[in-house]
Amino acid sequence: MSSIDLSIELAGLKFKNPLLLASGTVGYGYEISNYLDLNQIGGIVTKSLSLNPRKGNPPQRIVETASGMLNAIGLANVGVEEFINEKIPFLAKYDTNIICNIAASSINEYVECVRILTTQEEIDAFEINVSCPNVKEGGLIFGNNCNAVGQITDRVKSVSTKPVFIKLSPNTSDIKDFARIAKDNGADAVSAINTLIGTAFDIWSKKPKIKNITGGLSGPAIKPVALAKVLEIHRNVDIPIIGIGGIMDFSDVIEFMIAGASLVQLGTVNFINPDAGFTIQKDLTGYCEQTGLDKINKLTGTYILN
Repeated sequence: MSSIDLSIELAGLKFKNPLLLASGTVGYGYEISNYLDLNQIGGIVTKSLSLNPRKGNPPQRIVETASGMLNAIGLANVGVEEFINEKIPFLAKYDTNIICNIAASSINEYVECVRILTTQEEIDAFEINVSCPNVKEGGLIFGNNCNAVGQITDRVKSVSTKPVFIKLSPNTSDIKDFARIAKDNGADAVSAINTLIGTAFDIWSKKPKIKNITGGLSGPAIKPVALAKVLEIHRNVDIPIIGIGGIMDFSDVIEFMIAGASLVQLGTVNFINPDAGFTIQKDLTGYCEQTGLDKINKLTGTYILN
């Protein structure tokens, strides 16, 4: 057995390694459980939940692009009640952190979702999605307004007994300002970044390939942007960062940690290689052994800029 310590402590929680499965890419865990042992990862971020069930956007909702994909699912989900009754019992079987992603169309809905779910002992933390680019209400309206992000953070923290992570939009010029207001209103960490806004056209019909016209761009294409945003936050705001954006292998994880992330989320890679969490974990151990690093948490924020 390796003596390398891959564990991370953040917001009072212990993660067995820095790898989380990103919201919206693995459903509620069951969908990927035949390909990846959920006990082996640091945590799973659930598909976004709203107070009531949502059908989401009409198809076409996913389009492959160069080095990535566009999605405009529209936060389709089962709602809080069914999540408690049907999804939590499955997730409770696994020894991993359960982070519940919350999306809403009003501040009161965010608060009510968290108020109900914070009583569930199986949930370890909340990720508050203030930045989804493919719904017509909420989403970017909140994510691009510092005051709204501050209000949501403050109100959610007032009812939550669990750590609260705020998922930030990259579709803004100064992400550090949003990280700072999240911290000032009690956020325990920020997740950075959500998807970038993108679109694609069919050259024959001249119509958008996605029914919603625009969607969220994810995958390797956005990794340099995500790294720059993580670095911007780390250099300006003293708050833990969960890095997201185009992570495909262990070297991407290392880069995000060097740039300032404590944890990372695996997203689009789950569609390509569903057992990526296992493979990347082994490769992280190998990297640490090769570089003489006994604890992977020592990597965070070790960038050299001159």
